[in-house]
Amino acid sequence: MGIFEPFRAIGYITTGVPFTVQRLGTETFVTVSVGKAWQIYDCAKLTLVLVGPQLPKKIRALACYRDYTFAAYGNSIGVFKRAHQVATWSRHTEKVNSLLLFGEHIISIDVKGNLFIWEYKGIEKNLAPVGHILLEEKFSPSCIVHPDTYLNKVLIGSHEGSVQLWNISTKKKLYEFKGWNSSIHCFVSSPALDVVAVGCADGKVHLHNLRYDEEVVTFTHSTRGAVTALSFRTDGQPLLASGGSSGVLSIWNLEKRRLQMVIREAHDSSIISLHYFANEPVLMSSAADNSIKMWIFDTTDGDPRLLRFRSGHSAPPLCVRFYGNGRHILSAGQDRAFRLFSIIQDQQSRELSQRHVSKRAKKLKVKEEEIKLKPVIAFDFAEIRERDWCNVVTCHMDTPRAYVWRLQNFVLGEHILTPSPENPTPVKSCCISACGNFAVLGMEVGWIERFNLQSGISRGGYVDISEARSCAHDGEVVGVACDATNSLMISAGYHGDIKVWDFKGRELRSRLEVGCPVVKFVYHRTNGLLATVAEDMILRLFDVVALRMVRKFEGHTDRVTDLCFSEDGKWLLSSSMDGSLRIWDVIFARQIDAMHVDVSITALSLSPNMDILATSHVDQNGVYLWVNQAMFSGVSHVHPYASGKEVVSVQLPAVSSKEGSEPENEESDHPHERQSQNKDAVSSPHFSHQIPDLVTLSMLPKSQWQSLINLDIIKVRNKPIEPPKKPEKAPFFLPSVPSFSGEILFKPSDVNTEEDKDTRGDEAARSMRKPYLPSPFLELLQSAVEMKNFSSFTDYIKGLSPSSLDMELRMLQIIDDDDLQEPEQRPELHSIELLLDYFIHEISCRNNFEFIQAVIRLFLKVTCGFENLILVTSGQDDSKLTIPDALGRSTISMRRMDCDFKKSSTCILPGPALRNTRPLIFTDLHVTSCDSCGSILCCNMKFG
Repeated sequence: MGIFEPFRAIGYITTGVPFTVQRLGTETFVTVSVGKAWQIYDCAKLTLVLVGPQLPKKIRALACYRDYTFAAYGNSIGVFKRAHQVATWSRHTEKVNSLLLFGEHIISIDVKGNLFIWEYKGIEKNLAPVGHILLEEKFSPSCIVHPDTYLNKVLIGSHEGSVQLWNISTKKKLYEFKGWNSSIHCFVSSPALDVVAVGCADGKVHLHNLRYDEEVVTFTHSTRGAVTALSFRTDGQPLLASGGSSGVLSIWNLEKRRLQMVIREAHDSSIISLHYFANEPVLMSSAADNSIKMWIFDTTDGDPRLLRFRSGHSAPPLCVRFYGNGRHILSAGQDRAFRLFSIIQDQQSRELSQRHVSKRAKKLKVKEEEIKLKPVIAFDFAEIRERDWCNVVTCHMDTPRAYVWRLQNFVLGEHILTPSPENPTPVKSCCISACGNFAVLGMEVGWIERFNLQSGISRGGYVDISEARSCAHDGEVVGVACDATNSLMISAGYHGDIKVWDFKGRELRSRLEVGCPVVKFVYHRTNGLLATVAEDMILRLFDVVALRMVRKFEGHTDRVTDLCFSEDGKWLLSSSMDGSLRIWDVIFARQIDAMHVDVSITALSLSPNMDILATSHVDQNGVYLWVNQAMFSGVSHVHPYASGKEVVSVQLPAVSSKEGSEPENEESDHPHERQSQNKDAVSSPHFSHQIPDLVTLSMLPKSQWQSLINLDIIKVRNKPIEPPKKPEKAPFFLPSVPSFSGEILFKPSDVNTEEDKDTRGDEAARSMRKPYLPSPFLELLQSAVEMKNFSSFTDYIKGLSPSSLDMELRMLQIIDDDDLQEPEQRPELHSIELLLDYFIHEISCRNNFEFIQAVIRLFLKVTCGFENLILVTSGQDDSKLTIPDALGRSTISMRRMDCDFKKSSTCILPGPALRNTRPLIFTDLHVTSCDSCGSILCCNMKFG
């Protein structure tokens, strides 16, 4: 893997698979498909609550029951409990197209007419189906429904137009309906018994009585296309909603048998699913335009209004740029939408308003797409002016004007920037000055004009007197840019001429010739480098101040689609239609990494922190995120002097950052952890996921490690005010005795023989003579020291409660026994030595930093009885270690500490004295501490 690793894709709401709705308690959830993964939204606010793992193939059907989600992909059906795959059903030999929740069973149908019945209670891996039905050869199933009150019966529609009624229990066909000579696309059962609604490919909706095989009523869509979704209203109103392949939503009145209302612009693409909420005037719809909407019928005339919605790009994005501190992305797509995406919270993503598009489209009786602005081809922004005035300017396809946006309110601005040459032509490029006051526009005929963003007034154009047409360039202006001090303005023409202008005086200062038509242009304000790419697919870097070419990069074999500088100016990223993404080191003038993706990149942007790369791709509606592994790993993936000529093939990021096909092999959802899991097992377990010279936190709750330090205060605070009162009359239970393990032990009877007493006395004597038995705490510590791998021991103590860890450390207190003077006969000293080895290792590795610091402080306070440990290190050869205990004594001299920081250090560990015993004497002590925070970095003690 190279510098960038796939992380996840954002901007995907739903795809062309029908959703499934279920109610759990008082809340309603909808499960949708997003390609190879599925997502669950809370219908109360359409917030994302759960994302499923990435599957090997695209999802073709969904079903849900409580915590279980069933997803059909390819020939298999995955069973998920919440986000974890617990089973895979793989009996189908063809692609599965339909899933139906049928009581305690799931019914699946593939394209060849194989119907399998699966039981999901007591799921096991590779569970065999409980039933199988093979449909007729000339019957191609298209949809399936269970009519209400029809026990063990399902209705199956076909592409040929016929309908069959099957008994699942007996596996027999009960009846076949002739149909309507049109392919059946959808079924839905009505609140009235024996009546179902059938949607056909010819645009007709048939209400059919199954008991008598009679037609009740037929509705016909006024627009062309098939009926793709149906739903009955269940709150007492006799309404039927139908959606078509043209995106039109029709509401039919069943009592009056006529069309009641039409929502012509409900969706921009074919409607996939419709669902009326139970006993509510709310309708949910989803379509192939990557949106899901909720409509409420609460107006006086009965017309629905849009209640809430979630949407993404319905066409591939053309431009992508990071905005702010790297938490948001601005993107513009072919769907004429200008959007803001959040990479942290999906519910904050939204489309920037274009001023009452829906109302104007409804008034003019045209589509919203015709009212919206044309697709954005270039844009620029100034973050420092977000709260002052419009801080974003956009250029649109074949539009002789530029538009401004106020990103603070997410709306289109009040000013329209219209350059005024003799012949108005489309605006091709734009930029905003570093101060955020001016916008510079470049046009197709070579005209460049400057505008004031606050007022929208023109502030003059840039004219080269040497040009025949009295404009800036003789041809299209490919790009414009301003330097960091507003002293220079740089522009590039299509014919390969780069010009440097005086920003204020609008006079030409200098000129450079590329020698080939320029197609892309990017400028880095900090280092003053200008990167261009010409039709010969060669990247050239120019120093604007020195007026000369400083770098030249070759390697792309097809048209270069986008360029991007890193924030520090050391990297230049380029993408091409050959499917490659290449990273060039500007300082060493070499390619340091290259990767190839199956779908070519059309736009890219690197975040200001250089930790995330955002890309858009051909025919992909989402924005794809890649993580910079150099930011999350202490081991450099690419040597700075490496050539990086090898191109590595990489898969596109998934919607879900979890890769999951096997239930037991689950990967982490965080890029830091996923990267560390992919490391070689031979590498060090501590340094493999850590930045050098920095510490790694334990990610434990703050209360858990802070409670270790203040445990005495917590115990005093939680001490009961009054002792427990003995009940007046104890209940009748078997008498029991307390035990340390928590197991209930019943008290033996009082009648015991003398032999039993003697036996118990012998057992007690033998137990007193038993050797020192280590606890699980010490056993794990012993094995960790022997194996030189402390990860299991660290996980164990991190899982202990503060009280349990305090008890384990108190059991290591030094016993003052005059009969045991030799260290070999004092097992607690050996345990303390092992624990100190563990502390030395963890502190040197800088892992779990705040947790280990708290444990060391508790260890010194409990085991050694220190009230204050003051280490004074001076420039002298000797240092003094002051250890006042409860008796106020012991000051010893020791040799000078070898400090890593080569400075004087003072480390203070306060804490109450715990024991009135003699002081603990060390024969050798080495402590390394930090000057700024006083934290212990290395501690080595030997006892005398």
